[in-house]
Amino acid sequence: MTTLYYATGACSLAPHIVLEWIGAPYEAVKVQFGSKDLLSVNPAGAVPTLREDDGWLLTQAGAILDYLARKHPEAALEGGGSPRDKAEAHRWSAFLTSDMHAAFWPIFLPQRYTTDDSDSARQAAVAAGQKLARRQMGILNAHLEGRDWILGEGRGRRSVIDAYAFPMIRWGIRLLPGGLADFPNVQALHDRLAVDPAVQKVLAREAAS
Repeated sequence: MTTLYYATGACSLAPHIVLEWIGAPYEAVKVQFGSKDLLSVNPAGAVPTLREDDGWLLTQAGAILDYLARKHPEAALEGGGSPRDKAEAHRWSAFLTSDMHAAFWPIFLPQRYTTDDSDSARQAAVAAGQKLARRQMGILNAHLEGRDWILGEGRGRRSVIDAYAFPMIRWGIRLLPGGLADFPNVQALHDRLAVDPAVQKVLAREAAS
């Protein structure tokens, strides 16, 4: 059985949601960052980590989501099968990994981004991260104009990329000044995902564990 190691509030929420969308049996194991339990399967001490029956391990959210979509084509979560469809999926996965997620690091860990231990220096790092994260939210918001989902033509189609964006959108609601008030299309994507029964099931499980 596939096993997902996750931490509440982390981007591991994305593959957790996707596994529910797929509907195949899996086990979800809650771990703490850097814990012995997590280090025993992932020396980097990070989530998400995916383990298959034969012991094969996969890390990095984008890689895990791509693997799950390809492993379960019946779930139709790749966002399309043409070369351009696949390129768009890779494009937005890279955006979420390298641009959106990275923008939040100074907010989560401001001490990493300054050699000055003063509160004012750390606040400045947080403010810089918030400014950058808002810029990335703006890019996503513009892309979502006239769309229900990140990938696909017309109104789009639900994919693993929407699941990947969801935890970061939740961070934005909680950590950005004004939340998502300036990004109505991103807020609409959040709301569309938040009412999904599988998403609600995962959120309840993570909150209770």
